[in-house]
Amino acid sequence: MTVNPIEMAASGNGHAPKNKVRPLAELEEIIAGAKKSGRTVVLCHGVFDLVHLGHIKHLETARREGDVLVVSVTADNHVNKGPGRPIFPDHMRAEMLSAIEFVDYVTVNSEPTAENVPRRIKPDVYVKGSDYENPDEDITGGINREREAVENHGGRLVFTKDITFSSSALINRYLDVYDPPLRDFLENFRERVELDELIGLLDSIQDMKVLMIGDTIIDEYVYVEPLGTPAKENIIATQSKGAELFAGGVLTTANHIADFCRQVDVVTVLGSDESHEDLVKESAISNVNLSLMKRPDVPTTRKTRFVDTSYMRKLFEVYAFDDKPFTQDLNDRLCALVAKNAPDYDLVIVNDFGHGLVTSGMIDTVLSNARFLAVNAQTNAGNQGFNLITKYPRADYVCISGPEARLAVFDKYSDLATVTGEALPKKIDCSRMVVTSGIHGCYTYDQSKDVRRIPAFTKTVVDTVGAGDAFFGITAPLVARGGDMEQVGFIGNAAGAMKVGIVGHRASVEKVPLAKFMTTLLK
Repeated sequence: MTVNPIEMAASGNGHAPKNKVRPLAELEEIIAGAKKSGRTVVLCHGVFDLVHLGHIKHLETARREGDVLVVSVTADNHVNKGPGRPIFPDHMRAEMLSAIEFVDYVTVNSEPTAENVPRRIKPDVYVKGSDYENPDEDITGGINREREAVENHGGRLVFTKDITFSSSALINRYLDVYDPPLRDFLENFRERVELDELIGLLDSIQDMKVLMIGDTIIDEYVYVEPLGTPAKENIIATQSKGAELFAGGVLTTANHIADFCRQVDVVTVLGSDESHEDLVKESAISNVNLSLMKRPDVPTTRKTRFVDTSYMRKLFEVYAFDDKPFTQDLNDRLCALVAKNAPDYDLVIVNDFGHGLVTSGMIDTVLSNARFLAVNAQTNAGNQGFNLITKYPRADYVCISGPEARLAVFDKYSDLATVTGEALPKKIDCSRMVVTSGIHGCYTYDQSKDVRRIPAFTKTVVDTVGAGDAFFGITAPLVARGGDMEQVGFIGNAAGAMKVGIVGHRASVEKVPLAKFMTTLLK
């Protein structure tokens, strides 16, 4: 029987398991024993979604730096390369790496960032690829934290210089992970647009001050398991499997913007009955500031969705709300607050869910006082046909869905590009618009250019709730900064693709994962 000398050194006998893939806690002990025996430990970390020659050269060079080579791989839920990635799950990626002769151990890192692995393994040498040598080019900032983790215990950071390939580029070009229309679009887009332009556009909004106005909605998810039809009634019986309560509506959009812009201030109204004020305040990200007013004798709008846990399918929903007109006093106080403050903001966003806050007086107020006005007027079951974008005579940016655009122009059948580029501009004075179309992507309109269609970047949908809010919230500052509308649509589609993978409002779209997803798409 062949004995692994590293494990002999760690355990003091020749009977330790030969399996190279180990939990990090177990590997800590093995490596500590190896270091006590005088062996030099080398660590590499990455996703390793598609092992290729560049990886082999990188790992081979790393192995020459010491006696024991440990490779850690990023766990699936922390691979920030967007929907559909990784191609291979973490246990398969670990197994692929363990098959390489000069790799001694492999572990899966369950933490969101990499620095905990060198902190726990305490390698003598930490080896990274040459694309990390310039820390300014690392959009995550992770390489500086990893360097610190290594050097804190006396280790050193080494960069390999061998031939490199991109797993994402190989996957994009050879594995047919995208449908032909999306693949063709990306190939054409790569030729015309540099990734640095998109990252620069995201960076350009980081100092912006944004004012948001809109309805607060409490989104309740009641998870159930269908049991069947009762013997005496023609209904579906279900078994409760728990529930989640989210602060939604305008707060969702504000939270999506928060990681991109310096300050986001929200003007909204809660009901005095069942206000859920604590939930709303607790849900706001640190740079989201709330100006809350109370509406007497009504609840905060709550939408309860009953969700089949097997496929996250919504069975039905129940609204608890009162959307009668606000009192004149409350409306006047809201308008006065907005009129006083709106001129001080780079951007005013109206997130109009049609539940009473945005009155004709509020529309006049934002039109008179906003330096740049972005508007989204949503159609839902509670306001069908009564909350159209045409209630706004003008705006600087409009973002609505395909069905909302069709309702606004009374056109059920025309091509959505025609609706976006011809019919809608006749109804509202707005030079730049986006019409989203779910799995079909979005259409961008700039009055000085042709309508452009950007295909959707994923068809893997967990939950559509809030995807339009993520798209709208992140693109509005980009348009206010003068971003090219096709590039804005590209970024918006990437944000929407990330959001449809999140249940409810458990998390918001953030800048670094979005930038990494765009990087993956354009490799």
